[in-house]
Amino acid sequence: MFEDTSQDVEALAEFVSRHRRLFVLTGAGVSTDCGIPDYRDARGDWKRPPPVSHQAFMGSHGVRQRYWARSLVGFRALAAAHPGKAHAALTALERQSRITSLVTQNVDGLHQRAGARRVIDLHGQADVVKCMNCDATLMRHALHDELARRNPEWLSLSAEVGPDGDADLDGYDFSTFDVPSCHRCRVGVFKPDVVFFGDNVPRVRVEQAFQALEEASGMLVVGSSLMVYSGFRFARQAAKLGKPIACVNLGKTRADALFDLKVTAPIGPTLTALIDALEPLQRLAR
Repeated sequence: MFEDTSQDVEALAEFVSRHRRLFVLTGAGVSTDCGIPDYRDARGDWKRPPPVSHQAFMGSHGVRQRYWARSLVGFRALAAAHPGKAHAALTALERQSRITSLVTQNVDGLHQRAGARRVIDLHGQADVVKCMNCDATLMRHALHDELARRNPEWLSLSAEVGPDGDADLDGYDFSTFDVPSCHRCRVGVFKPDVVFFGDNVPRVRVEQAFQALEEASGMLVVGSSLMVYSGFRFARQAAKLGKPIACVNLGKTRADALFDLKVTAPIGPTLTALIDALEPLQRLAR
């Protein structure tokens, strides 16, 4: 149960009105209303074992069998997800020319599906897979179709799903799960075209995001604990540049000491209320 957040929304509206060129950073919390779980609890601790690392995925055929079997069962939740209230509200802010750039740590593509255009997918998008040998790419649904043809017995399984479409299938034997090699080079490993743990975010994305932060008058963090450095560094840089930071998040973040304003409340309803609070100001500006 959360207390009345009208004062928080008013303070957030004042922040957004004062800083008309916002750099927005989003995390898993913006997609929880869409049926996609988040990674961390209110204390910032893992709710489940961390996702597979790049090193483990690339170093072991058994790890890849486990990953793709669990993904075949669990990724349906991500594929079926639709943008929620938080995505709609952030798109509205962009259309009001209040956002210079939206950097998301999510890989679900829901910001774009909600109509946002100034999006930097910091960690990539999960709907594409890439050969780690020859760089051939393939839509993920096409690979899943092939996985289903090769492993039809797995299609009847269901399990609790993680934030990245990983299904909890502990206790199953993955040793016979048939994973194809790259169709083009015949030897390469297919990997989702996203940043796994242990991967580096491509330099061009990081530079693009830092440039957008330079051009912004303030920063807004939405639905992220910032426990991972790839997101935290932008809050740290904003503070170094003297740019004010506001945050809407349920729970502790790594950057709590850096925020000028923090709203601890459900994200979708809070951002929807923010848009409503900004509407009179928007009309006056017309």
